[in-house]
Amino acid sequence: MMEERIRYLFRQYLENKCSRQELEEFFSYIRASGNDEVLRGLIKKVYEHTEQFHSIQTYVNEHGTLILTDGTGTSDVTIPKKRSRRRRLVAGLVVMACLAIVGAAIWLIRPTNRTASAPVAVAVTKSTTERSEYKYLLLPDSTQVWLNASSTLEFPEHFRTDKREVTLSGEAYFDVRHSEKTPFIIRTGKISTTVLGTSFNIKAYPDRQHVIVSVSAGKVKVSYNNVPLATLVKGQQVKVNSQLSTVEEKKIAPAEVAAWQKGNMSYDDEAFEDIVADLERLYNVKIRIENDAIRALKVSTSFRREIGIEQALQVLCKLTDTMLRQSDGWYIIQ
Repeated sequence: MMEERIRYLFRQYLENKCSRQELEEFFSYIRASGNDEVLRGLIKKVYEHTEQFHSIQTYVNEHGTLILTDGTGTSDVTIPKKRSRRRRLVAGLVVMACLAIVGAAIWLIRPTNRTASAPVAVAVTKSTTERSEYKYLLLPDSTQVWLNASSTLEFPEHFRTDKREVTLSGEAYFDVRHSEKTPFIIRTGKISTTVLGTSFNIKAYPDRQHVIVSVSAGKVKVSYNNVPLATLVKGQQVKVNSQLSTVEEKKIAPAEVAAWQKGNMSYDDEAFEDIVADLERLYNVKIRIENDAIRALKVSTSFRREIGIEQALQVLCKLTDTMLRQSDGWYIIQ
């Protein structure tokens, strides 16, 4: 079925009958063939078959003659010298464009002696969430990602054969598709997390001093500037200072990993200002802490997301013996 579809698209392309959707589908096969040996062989087979039985290429020879091949033979059509400048320009551009596109396709299909050092442009996808927004992503390798509010994940359109690498700013829960020979690496500034296949949560917002990695299944390795810091298994968590590379390890109930996915906001010995920053992202509000003395205060608490911002702040104020007021669209803690 796929071979028949590719043959049809190739024929439509050569005869200039492709719709926009068919053109996009055709070139999606060409792009994918770069990382798929079976598909590359299939496209090459279709190309050779089409070249043999449907030779309809058009080109200009060294004498300035337009060569038309229609499958029954070759005919020479001399381009009239008195053609308008505009018509010559359009014809030239069309021929050049066709040759360039077909040449690129053939370059991908046919074996060459391209060197490994030649630069390869890799398309990168950037997925972002706003405040109070959550997003589910399915990566090219079928890894599942749940992106928390105010977060960004960057990943390639196609992963390399030796490793799968993404970049995270914010918080996300990963359920990584297992691949024994292809490690999955999440980069968050100087800190990287490497896995083969597991489920875990990473919290790495730019305004936080710490990156927190929590594992609900499998095993992960956490490194700082490519130097291993900790290896975690199910029910373990590590907190790494993104500036000083200090490490704090502790046990955590697997059910508490990525509790935010179920609407549970859980904090264990977290800095007061970090919790407040979470609430700003969660409820899309502005909060100001006027008492600097409590910013670094460690707080442990939990609540459901649906209780709303005011009740959540009242809980924090009771725990820290502070007052809450509102002014000009701001929640102010003093």
